[in-house]
Amino acid sequence: MSSLRAWMRLARSLPLPRTMAAMPCRFKYTQHQGVKGIRNRKSFYEAQMQAGQGDEEEGDMEQKEQGSPELTDMRFLDDRAYDEVAGGAMRITRDTASSQQVLILQPYVKWAAKRQNSPNSDVRPEDQLAEASALVHSLPNWQVAKALKVPLESLEKKTLFGSGKLMELKALVADLRQERHLTCLFVSKGTLSFAQKRFLEAEFRLPVMDRYSVVIQILRLHATSAEARLQVAMAELPYIWAQAKDASVTQTRRQGYALTDLQKEILRTRERKLRAELDRVRRQRQLLRQKRKQQNYPIVAVVGYTNAGKTSLIKALTVEDALQPRNQLFATLDVTAHAGCLPCNLEVIYMDTVGFMSDLPTGLFECFVATLEDAMLADVIVHVQDLSHPCHAAQRSHVEATLRSLAFNVAGGDSTASQLPPIIDVYNKCDLVSSIPEAASDAAAVHRISARSQTGLEHLLEDIEQQILTSTGRRKLQMRVPNGGPEMAWLYKNAAVVETIADEENPERLMMHVVISQRTLDQFKREFLR
Repeated sequence: MSSLRAWMRLARSLPLPRTMAAMPCRFKYTQHQGVKGIRNRKSFYEAQMQAGQGDEEEGDMEQKEQGSPELTDMRFLDDRAYDEVAGGAMRITRDTASSQQVLILQPYVKWAAKRQNSPNSDVRPEDQLAEASALVHSLPNWQVAKALKVPLESLEKKTLFGSGKLMELKALVADLRQERHLTCLFVSKGTLSFAQKRFLEAEFRLPVMDRYSVVIQILRLHATSAEARLQVAMAELPYIWAQAKDASVTQTRRQGYALTDLQKEILRTRERKLRAELDRVRRQRQLLRQKRKQQNYPIVAVVGYTNAGKTSLIKALTVEDALQPRNQLFATLDVTAHAGCLPCNLEVIYMDTVGFMSDLPTGLFECFVATLEDAMLADVIVHVQDLSHPCHAAQRSHVEATLRSLAFNVAGGDSTASQLPPIIDVYNKCDLVSSIPEAASDAAAVHRISARSQTGLEHLLEDIEQQILTSTGRRKLQMRVPNGGPEMAWLYKNAAVVETIADEENPERLMMHVVISQRTLDQFKREFLR
């Protein structure tokens, strides 16, 4: 006992490490049911976080009492302990300013018979490699040291590459280390298993990233609003859990990576808080949709593959100078609303959405379902497609399949209620192609436009107008009302007035051409046609 007391006095006299000194409170043992040494049931990690939040608890309560619509405290997103776990699983960091020299390897199945069963079987390896290079170029200070295709017999092999190809790649990595100071290896595959990633890192002695990791790094960079940061943080967790599960399939062959109890607790606590905040975001968006529905504004959702020109199209349709489109992948992460006007003077709201990308798990985009619900519940969907892209047809198929999957999830798994709104196909960037591809030329109902040069927009607006009138039950009517009377003012306020002309038979009356819904028309009748 005396030696234990001496050891405790010595421990108290030693300076605390930096990480421990930063902790707001010290872990304590408590007596429980007469037994000494039993820990408090509140976890060490949660006690740390709650102690840090205690100083502002009164201010938070005042905000909640006032009914502030802002999101709650977001400090739990900036957690160093979680960053260590995420960095170990995904090889990502919040510091994107550091320079990176990346070797891109695009694996593909070389046998056509086996390739039919693989994802993106209709996409050429050259196009996949170009998309992988575009992902790297989307990050500042990241440069492509070299990019090459690697034919394989299967993408599921534990070592991924054969022994001969592995020797070639190791020699290439050694040369690039000297020439370009290579710092990272990017294997352009949706997700690498834990075994594949650890094997490649041991062979090449470099951090290895897959498409999921690189996309998360881009999303972290472009997530500026609190809502986008929540959704990106939620998208990271399934990958980390999958890597940890893959690492612990067999206890005898574990390769040195396993989550400790504290790390698992960190992930569970973070996931619980993220789900609570995202549920709050979802409820707020439901209230916004209800307000828009009460105001009777039609909704046009603009969706498409990433960098297809969705924001550029909305800017061309709304003439909104505040919109600044960027030629980057995943430049838009927030679903934003923009007011526009149709040729019939009917005001509509265009919803800008996050872009999709192939060869990524659907779960990545399901984390954005809180904002993508606005697209699924819109009156009309405008599907923007990059006609100048060589994989235009494959991108179109991927977006359509993702929309069906999201609609099924929004409907709660009910196949009968997962019907999509009417979809208008738009081929953008027609000014960048000299000739229309055969697959695109066969589609007569598709609009071919250029959002940048603003060509082809008139027919597109007419089609949007017709679809909106059909889906919302609005009609175009001619109404004879007194000139300058209350009826005229009421229609200007509650309906879309296309034009007003004088009545040739009675100069005291006007002929008003209006677009009006049945509910609004019934209100007009009750008000003025008693």
